[in-house]
Amino acid sequence: MKPARLLADYGMVLVLALLCALFSALTFSDQTPTGDAAAKQVAEALRQQFGRNPRVLIAVRDQPDDTAYGAALQRLLAAPAALVRGEPKDAREALERLNATGERLDAIACTRATGEWLVFSDLKKDFPNLGEPRLVTPRSYRWPNFLKSENLLNIANQIAVIAIVAIGMSMVIITGGIDLSVGSLIALSAVLTARFIRDFAGGTLASPAGMFLCCIAAILLCGAVGCFSGAMITRFAIPPFIVTLAMMLVGSGLAYILAKGQSIYQIPDSFVWLGRGADLWSIPNAVLLMAVLYGLAHILMSRMKLGRHLYAVGGNSEAARLSGVPVKRVLLFAYTASAALAGLGGVVMASQLKSGSPTYGGMYELYVIAAVVVGGTSLTGGEGRIFGTLAGAFTIAVIQNGMNLTNVESYTQKVVLGLVILGAVLVDKARQAR
Repeated sequence: MKPARLLADYGMVLVLALLCALFSALTFSDQTPTGDAAAKQVAEALRQQFGRNPRVLIAVRDQPDDTAYGAALQRLLAAPAALVRGEPKDAREALERLNATGERLDAIACTRATGEWLVFSDLKKDFPNLGEPRLVTPRSYRWPNFLKSENLLNIANQIAVIAIVAIGMSMVIITGGIDLSVGSLIALSAVLTARFIRDFAGGTLASPAGMFLCCIAAILLCGAVGCFSGAMITRFAIPPFIVTLAMMLVGSGLAYILAKGQSIYQIPDSFVWLGRGADLWSIPNAVLLMAVLYGLAHILMSRMKLGRHLYAVGGNSEAARLSGVPVKRVLLFAYTASAALAGLGGVVMASQLKSGSPTYGGMYELYVIAAVVVGGTSLTGGEGRIFGTLAGAFTIAVIQNGMNLTNVESYTQKVVLGLVILGAVLVDKARQAR
């Protein structure tokens, strides 16, 4: 039974690893280094061929990656002849000036793109006084586009909001319930945050403390909505599906009313720190926040009495009540936490997009539920793991990203994701049958 138990506990991690391996194999291609890495490689090659002080013309385009490469290479070389940034005509003008002064060049350092400029096709004939300079470009190598560091960080950053909201959804589904309001609460939180900053914190001149308080207020208000949903479910025994469906409509309507149907953009540039910033090891701050929340949720669900109560209520609420578990308070906590985390997701999304809009969070409740189900949490309640939810969220993100990289059209992606969700439910039913 041990292999079967391992497969049940960590099967989704295995699936995620297999998906990564598949998309890595499908996206192998030639890669060319850029920025500092390319500059170091080219500088070393120039020193090996021409000594410590080669005479070099650096030619790059007026683009961020090329500019960084040119600046780094100019810094690494002791005495470059010139740095050209722009178009082929700019390179020609620089070559003509050097040719007129009779200055000789050892090499022309280019990027892959500038190395193909026709101005460099016949240097000996067009610029005879330069000598016989060699074109030097960064060497390419084979590597999967899927495994490029910027792509992996992009996957993590894009899934951060869904993964954060999925923590609360996991708690709700483990209790045997469902929360359809989280997508609307994401939009409501984003609108509340942006409006509070605009109206009460000074708009584009808002201070960090003011923005923080506005974010906390939006999260607390969303938590209050979740508390109301939990109260309706526990006090009047209304099915969670109906209550949260109603609150989904209420949340969406409030978001449109508060924003007057428009996006709110009067937010300081510094507000994007949470959604776009990357202060520690170049890891996005939203991803670090997600990791911390999953660590805390794992401790709650596996080491604390409240976590055991959540599982007990989902396994058999009547037995849990007879055992002394405060079932109503546990359910109230689950729905409040789910709504508050949806509010936090809305804050992160507002930071990522530097605005608040009632259109945010559309269909997110389905993606969040999919992440929880694919991660192995049973829809009948009483079974699931927090880190399984994280694996489920990343599985969905990897499938979407991999299909984008392999040029699968968006309509087909929906079909594939639907089949993945159905397959996850079938696996859960088969496990229960065993």
